Amino acid sequence: MAPAMIDPPSNTVCVMDASGGLGSGLVERLLRRGYTVHAAGQKQGESRSMISDPSVDKRKLKIFSSDPFDYQSIIDALKGCSGLFYTFEPPEDQPNYDEYMAEVEVRAAHNVLEACAQTDTIDKVIFTSSVTAVIWRDDHASSDTDFNETHWSNVNLCRKFKLWHGLSKTLAEKAAWALAMDRGVNMVSINAGLLLGPDLSLANPFLKGAAEMYEDGLFVTVDIDYLIDAHICVFEDVSSYGRHLCFNRAINRQQDAVKLAQMLAPGTASTPQSYDQDREIIQQRISNKKMNKLMVDFERAESV
Repeated sequence: MAPAMIDPPSNTVCVMDASGGLGSGLVERLLRRGYTVHAAGQKQGESRSMISDPSVDKRKLKIFSSDPFDYQSIIDALKGCSGLFYTFEPPEDQPNYDEYMAEVEVRAAHNVLEACAQTDTIDKVIFTSSVTAVIWRDDHASSDTDFNETHWSNVNLCRKFKLWHGLSKTLAEKAAWALAMDRGVNMVSINAGLLLGPDLSLANPFLKGAAEMYEDGLFVTVDIDYLIDAHICVFEDVSSYGRHLCFNRAINRQQDAVKLAQMLAPGTASTPQSYDQDREIIQQRISNKKMNKLMVDFERAESV
């Protein structure tokens, strides 16, 4: 059964941080669907300038300067909203993932969820997390079962191998879930694969451990349009709950890895492979069935 559509014209939602690639894309897509959008970001004004669709009613867009460490600015952005789409963007003065980023991201998640608990109009929160909060486990190479939403990365393993992205995403998502359950906030998380797009580079912290992900059948990516649709899908579907692994491509062939390497570093020469190497497919060991089931209904409803 297709998810029931919320009546967009009567609904106001907040996107935070709207200044990032995912956030700005969500703002435009939500406006296109008829929502009134509070675009909250650290870089005030960027959300409006990123909207390229001339058919979008910009009168339904309200811009807020919001700092995840300034509680009142979060409260102001959420006022009158029925939903929040939250994705963390590193502060401008601390752009790199290191051993200190986990504390920063956890504090931001705590402030945002606490603000949601204090906002009576908030019915649902969509929390963007990552596949890296799922896959880094001691048994990731030997486990017989596919990885799914029930698995969590081992924070001690992340610290040991300096997997700072996995550490930050795991601790921040756990903090968000703990507060959401304690305060009765209706939260759904999306654990996204590596986001492909023009901003992707070798500096992306997701890529630490990429070789191990590839060898273990756990290296997955997601296109921006699919990720945006997934966020809106889980928001509008009243039956959505818990965590959702979200990706639409697995890097499990040599040619896939070479193509990604050339995307990350244009001009990279491809190493000649033997016929057998070219045909070898690494078994995918991570499942996105839960998200796919919701998306089938969502896409069917979209095409009607």
